Amino acid sequence: MWIAFTKCHGSGNDFPLIDARGLDISKGDWPGIARALADRAGPVGGDGILLLCKGTNGADFGFRMLNSDGSEAETCLNGLRCVGRAGFEALGIERAEVSLIGSRATVAHVGDIMPGVYGVETRAGPASTDPADVGIRVAAPVIDAAVAGLPSDRRFTAVAMPNPHLIAFVERVDDDELSTLGAWCEARPGLLVDRANVSFVEVRDGDLFVRTCERGVGLTNACGSAMAASVFAAGLTGRVSFGAWATVLNPGGRVRARADAPADGGIVTIQGNATFEWDGSVEVDPDRGTAGNLIVTRRRDDEVAAWEALVAAI
Repeated sequence: MWIAFTKCHGSGNDFPLIDARGLDISKGDWPGIARALADRAGPVGGDGILLLCKGTNGADFGFRMLNSDGSEAETCLNGLRCVGRAGFEALGIERAEVSLIGSRATVAHVGDIMPGVYGVETRAGPASTDPADVGIRVAAPVIDAAVAGLPSDRRFTAVAMPNPHLIAFVERVDDDELSTLGAWCEARPGLLVDRANVSFVEVRDGDLFVRTCERGVGLTNACGSAMAASVFAAGLTGRVSFGAWATVLNPGGRVRARADAPADGGIVTIQGNATFEWDGSVEVDPDRGTAGNLIVTRRRDDEVAAWEALVAAI
């Protein structure tokens, strides 16, 4: 089969984005399509795939995200910005309610965050520290504490956004340590119901630098829900103020984020880019999880250059 898509990214978290609203593709084919399109050794590559879907329960449109291993995530806030933009352009609107797996989110076009860099605001949550929501088998919420059974003596905060996150604040990020812990979580240990995203976070003069080993992906340039969970965890532990905007940096770029306190709803707001790089069509074999012939139909070099200028200015 041939599939049309837009290659896009939010904060360097890159994906092929597919308008799936009118496609006659079975649910069982999507994991193979995700493995084919997200394969870094294939013709497209990405951290996963994004689907613009029909909305449910009155939402303007829907969102799905499948990781590069074919597993499906509850959400991906960097990807949500990109799907939000696609939905805006498809429907001719500037703000929308989006249906996700088991939750909803609000997205809005907020204008360029720098010249030529399309900006989208997402509001997601409520964030939760309930162990049942996080999917961690402990008796009480984990907030800046060591976790029995975890192969690390660091102090973690466990947050559902609604996907599961383990956040540790560190003086300096060690990629090897993070990758080792992420691989342990990926191996489906008994401590975790369905794995977890693991982030190490540096506090830099009031800003946060977040490095994430993402469930089903590995080390990523950025993970939007991890940035949201990190801001919420920073508020819980007094490292940033609830209700105040913070700049969140990652290897792929930056966003602005604000977390509301649990008593105020626990919603996390993120403003960041939704950059479209190029459009194309590719031949895919879902059963084998492979992609073949690729046709590039449009390049968006001005957007690519605008984003590169933003990253250079960090």
